[in-house]
Amino acid sequence: MSAASTIPASGPARPRPTAPVRKAVPSWRSARVTPYWLLAPAVIVTAVIVFLPMAQAVVTSFYDLVLFRPNASRFVGFGNYVKLWADPVFWVALWNTVIWIGLTVPLQMGLGLVTAILLNREFPWRGLARALVIIPWALPSVVIALMWRWIYDPNTGVLNDLLVYLSVVQSAVPWLADPHVALYAIIATLTWQGFPFFAVMILAGLQGIPRSQYEAAALDGASAWRQFRHVTLPGIMPVLATAGLLRVIWVANSMDVIFVMTGGGPGYSTHTLPLYAFIKARQNLDFGYGSALAVTFTILLGAFVAVYLARTMREVEK
Repeated sequence: MSAASTIPASGPARPRPTAPVRKAVPSWRSARVTPYWLLAPAVIVTAVIVFLPMAQAVVTSFYDLVLFRPNASRFVGFGNYVKLWADPVFWVALWNTVIWIGLTVPLQMGLGLVTAILLNREFPWRGLARALVIIPWALPSVVIALMWRWIYDPNTGVLNDLLVYLSVVQSAVPWLADPHVALYAIIATLTWQGFPFFAVMILAGLQGIPRSQYEAAALDGASAWRQFRHVTLPGIMPVLATAGLLRVIWVANSMDVIFVMTGGGPGYSTHTLPLYAFIKARQNLDFGYGSALAVTFTILLGAFVAVYLARTMREVEK
């Protein structure tokens, strides 16, 4: 056999067979399903911690359930809700809640707006002032309640000493013992605690307004008030709307300051609906009626939030 016969004949190379291409099959790891798997733990925790107790409260509100006589528990349907209409304390607490929210939130917003405008100006130690203004917001509510209860004390409180020294009052005022004054004294306390939240939020909104808008308004001869009305307010309106809604919800549910300072007294003068529900359920152990109070308050607050959001969305669409 010759050497030439052992050499394979040259020719075009044949293509190697390739495996067939398979289409990707969607699975739980796909891009569509992965976000839901990532959100699932948070949804489950929220459902267990928030929505499950809410559902339990709704169910409990249909029962006459008093813990010191558990064997007498019975289903009463809407009996607890009918009982609300004949409860004078409920109407007092509802009116106090309206005053509590209607005064506290606007006062916090107004004081926060003034503070934010001042902190937005250039002055020495501005950074220190911005850090100090957040202190009331950072303190625990119980600490603030105890501090202001000592300030209001008719015997040793610094507020009465100052007012007597300035001849504003002739004798010490029992701020927390007078049923006509106690609620407003607590509103002043919560206003001092909550205005830094508005100050920080509004300050961030002010810094987002371009300086060119103020310069253009000044060239047109606009006064400081007109600049505030036509440049500043429209620029911070989304911040005011969002911060105002959050504070309404937080103030409406706030009861720790009231509970520490007065416990709801004197009489029922500082009772709000959340505090009344807490006292009924936790102190009187009437969980059925307390749950009915809590559910009613949740419905009223939810209705207010829904109306607020609807009006805000219409303003944004305009």
